[in-house]
Amino acid sequence: MAYCTVDEARNAGVTGTDAEVAAWIAAATERIERYTQQLFEPTPLVVVADVAPDGLCLLPRRVRSVTTVTPVVAGDDAPSLPVSAWRLTSADVLGAVDAVHLRWGGYDDLIVGAESWAGGWRGLFESWGLEQARVEGVFGYAECPLLVTQACALLAADLQASAAPSDADAQQTPGLDVDDEGNNVRIEDDAETTPVAPSASTGSTQVDALLAGYINRGSLIGGV
Repeated sequence: MAYCTVDEARNAGVTGTDAEVAAWIAAATERIERYTQQLFEPTPLVVVADVAPDGLCLLPRRVRSVTTVTPVVAGDDAPSLPVSAWRLTSADVLGAVDAVHLRWGGYDDLIVGAESWAGGWRGLFESWGLEQARVEGVFGYAECPLLVTQACALLAADLQASAAPSDADAQQTPGLDVDDEGNNVRIEDDAETTPVAPSASTGSTQVDALLAGYINRGSLIGGV
């Protein structure tokens, strides 16, 4: 995953081989995700989010589609819920929120505990004491916004410019490797299945300003 191309990063001032430039882009992309608490291209992800008493489950990232919703309950694992037990809304639609809405009405006579004579979905959820749900799907923007692309290129250049060519400083930057001459050669980009912790800044006030409109405020009130 990268929010700008090698050529765009070079135009912003990043130098080195294509691999080295790509490494700085990866570092900038991670910083942007940590700062905005968003994903700017479709990304498969599993998140755990709180379920409100009315069944509203706010998701911590913009959601594109959901494949499974599984209640997080004590004891035995609960089964994945059929699509009849929930509906999805996305902030892609003006006025909507990123959320799974668990239907507290209705029933399914094929699901033990959710039968019509047992109180339906409401009865099953109440028996579970449902407080959280595990949601698997595809999250993120449909395509990377232009301002985010510009921010990624500028941040990659800023990160390279601020890096000191010493082993001691390199050890203070997780994932950054340098060779004997102090050249940056690799930045690890391990895939994560859970959102990263938020950051107060990308480290660049210019980049922060470009990204101000994309900060995910919703992650402060729901999800992980």
